Amino acid sequence: MRKLVLPALLAFALLIFSVQCSEKIEPGTTPVDSGPAVSVRVVDVRSAVQPILYEAVGTVRARLSATVSSKLMGTIQAFNVKEGDDVKKGDLLVRIDDRQVAAQLDQARAALAEAKRAEAGAVSARIAAEAGAQRARLSFERNRTMLEGGAITQEMFETVDAQHKQARASLAQAKAMVEAARFRVKQAQAAVEAATVARKDAHVLAPFDGQVTAKQADAGALASPGMPLLTLEREGGYRVDLVVPETHIRAVKTGLPVAVRIPAVSEIPIRGTVDVIVPSGDQGSRTFVVQVGIPVIDGLRSGMFARVPLTIGEQKILRIPRSAVVHEGQLTGVFIVDAGNIARFRLIRTGRDYDDSVEVISGIEDETRLVAQPPAQLSNGAAVEFAK
Repeated sequence: MRKLVLPALLAFALLIFSVQCSEKIEPGTTPVDSGPAVSVRVVDVRSAVQPILYEAVGTVRARLSATVSSKLMGTIQAFNVKEGDDVKKGDLLVRIDDRQVAAQLDQARAALAEAKRAEAGAVSARIAAEAGAQRARLSFERNRTMLEGGAITQEMFETVDAQHKQARASLAQAKAMVEAARFRVKQAQAAVEAATVARKDAHVLAPFDGQVTAKQADAGALASPGMPLLTLEREGGYRVDLVVPETHIRAVKTGLPVAVRIPAVSEIPIRGTVDVIVPSGDQGSRTFVVQVGIPVIDGLRSGMFARVPLTIGEQKILRIPRSAVVHEGQLTGVFIVDAGNIARFRLIRTGRDYDDSVEVISGIEDETRLVAQPPAQLSNGAAVEFAK
């Protein structure tokens, strides 16, 4: 029985206490303090338009990077660089075994020489055919005149005519042989050029001035066309690739200035500018990539984490001075001044914190007179006078 009575008494006492407290802060229920007026400084609370921010996260990238890949099949003989090395355009990075392509080059050169010899023979044959065709034409014209004069028979003329036609056919064939020989020469020249390029590709060179940031293979491995070997980044230019949800991408425009925070480098924001909004989004995550250009600062490295607050809209909020907020135990409130210059304590619910102010979600309304910094002797229902 005692176990049941004790909790009931405690609950009843708490109910009486809460009713008394609520009556004390209820507007107009607390009698006016007859003591002297308390001098206070009063501010008018007014709502203000504040931006709605979305904090996008991203990764620092080099503005220009390239994956250097192999262009031929062969064993990697040596790497001349390692991660972190600075290189200049044209520096030798990787050597690949070129014995196979060297043999191919020798074969192509031999084939080219043979094709040129065949071309020379075809040209000589064409010259001979041209001479024969010229003689046959002259003989044909002479015998045709003789036939018209009755000096030769028709049978003799037909023999000369057949020889003329045969000479013309031989000339046409000789010309075709020359064209075919020249085509084979061009093919052989192309094979030599391809083999020459392939041999040069055995020496992988730096495409630009930069730094080696990754190594994807080792000496002794078999390289194949398209196989990544090294990653190079050009120093002196970085960007931040942000991931922005599709619901907020409409608020981002090219040329928009933003503040970029890179905690690994500094807590001080870096001024950046939106350079590119990738037009195609990710269908799985429903996000878009936004590229923000940033200046070069000491310690900046590709792959670092970055935060960028983006303004995605506006809203009206009520902000009051932080000094006006009064904490009574677990209760948070403020003193307002009514039309009769009486201080009234109001419970409030706060939101976001700012440097020297606090957002008020509920408890007071716009254009309320508020005690900016309540003195210790100020109580609910006390008369106030305005400090000069």
